[in-house]
Amino acid sequence: MSSVTVVGAGVVGMSIAHELATAGHRVRILASEPATAGVSAVAAAIWFPHDVRRSPAVLESAAVAYQRFQRLAAVPGTGVHMRAGTVITRRPDADLSWTSAVPAHTIRPGGVRCVVPLIQTDVYLAWLRTAIHDLGVRVRTATVCSLPDDEVVVVAAGIRSAELLGDTDVFPIRGQVVRLANPGLTDWITDEDNPDGLTYVVPRRDDVVCGGTGEHGNWSTRPDPAIEEAILRRVRALVPELTGQPILSRAAGLRPGRSSVRVEPVPGHGRPVFACYGHGGAGFTLSWGDAARIAAMIAGETAAGETAAGEQ
Repeated sequence: MSSVTVVGAGVVGMSIAHELATAGHRVRILASEPATAGVSAVAAAIWFPHDVRRSPAVLESAAVAYQRFQRLAAVPGTGVHMRAGTVITRRPDADLSWTSAVPAHTIRPGGVRCVVPLIQTDVYLAWLRTAIHDLGVRVRTATVCSLPDDEVVVVAAGIRSAELLGDTDVFPIRGQVVRLANPGLTDWITDEDNPDGLTYVVPRRDDVVCGGTGEHGNWSTRPDPAIEEAILRRVRALVPELTGQPILSRAAGLRPGRSSVRVEPVPGHGRPVFACYGHGGAGFTLSWGDAARIAAMIAGETAAGETAAGEQ
């Protein structure tokens, strides 16, 4: 088994660390900030391949993650729940390829009714952090300016991955949300093609995450009051029960955008280096599937290295 450093402590980085440690590798995580300070903590975290190009590999990873979250929903304390809701469709050519990964769904005029995993980010990220700790994964918070010196390195640092690997194809997608008190809602709803802007309503136990935005190239993480007012107008028009509900908190984060998700070996470093980033708004949705892909790549690399050593 190898000694592996995972750069990045968001949901993708910790999922990779979990799968590698489960496979017997010695794993550590290096990250400039904990998951609770990154975009993973800001996310509404409903399973859906948002702001990402839906390739066959993406849909396969989404299906793997759906099944994993479905199992975790039966485990107390994970913060994962299976919830029914609606994806509104406004165009006759709407991309419904994602439904192939969802066992329980019904396509209707104007939308898709389905059951998907909903992840309470604070609870889930704490559970995942404990899970990898119990597997022996060491987590260190430090500024990472270059690739660490280890047998194997996995770069899963979201938007920060670009500078480590010189990837000019990475860009921020700014997302802003506002959390309202929950008046008793349980069903979620998303409306990506709303003519007034991206709109979603994701009820959790004690609050409702309302959004949102998808501003390409905007690096600001400061909530914008004018954008918040526009979000509130849209969500209240979509779900009138939210009218008058008090604001509990607000946040903005940077989704790691890219023309396509990058999950592959990165040559030219004298040792195995792997990339796993560019997930857009689908970090939770692809986390377990892409973690499994990275684990399989490292297993293949390790097996090839052992074979080569045996032939010498």
